[in-house]
Amino acid sequence: MTKPEDIRRGPRHVAIIMDGNGRWATSRGRPRLFGHHAGAKRVREIVEACPDQGVKYLTIFGFSTENWKRTQIEVAGLMSLFRRYIQKETRALKANNVRVRFIGDRPGLDPKLQCLMDDLEEATRECDGTNLTIALNYGGRDEVARATKRLARDVAAGKLNPEEVNEETLPKYLDTRVLPDPDLVIRTSGEARISNFLLWQSAYAEYEFIDTLWPDFSEEVFARLIANYAGRERRYGGVKA
Repeated sequence: MTKPEDIRRGPRHVAIIMDGNGRWATSRGRPRLFGHHAGAKRVREIVEACPDQGVKYLTIFGFSTENWKRTQIEVAGLMSLFRRYIQKETRALKANNVRVRFIGDRPGLDPKLQCLMDDLEEATRECDGTNLTIALNYGGRDEVARATKRLARDVAAGKLNPEEVNEETLPKYLDTRVLPDPDLVIRTSGEARISNFLLWQSAYAEYEFIDTLWPDFSEEVFARLIANYAGRERRYGGVKA
């Protein structure tokens, strides 16, 4: 059981690269989409576990800008899964007081999916519990490029003095501008890379790369990683006093 003092020391914002759905399915002789459906079910458990773990913000990597390279069958299946997830989970998310936001290049997605995303954001706008952010058609470099374009337009329009641009300016143009930076980034499935996820925001995040495949990621594993984080000392480039 997580102790109250551990919650106080724990991460406020956790970001997760949910990897391993396809391998989980193929290891069971099932198609990759079977694993993605299993992974979607796991999301609800982890979202519902956040309050007990003291996690106010949860950001999950649903579909990257690079995932379009997958087979048409898998991409189409994933898009269908996202639509079904939104339609099925809206009531539960509202009941659990979860506010949902989406980040990524939204215009690059199917218009019907975009409408569902807009509707879910609006339906949960007044929720003040867990903040769930879902990255769809998202890439960290793409996000920074889009943010830079918006910043450049403001400079060209005279709204922003280029001499005043610093590292505190760009975050105001990122998709995550209303969110705090992640404290802890978790990647499942044994891969030890960040895959273009929250590149700017995670500059000082703690990382956990674990072997567990996402459909096997449980509340117990989540609690263990939260406890591990609580035992770390974050110095942000400084030294221990």
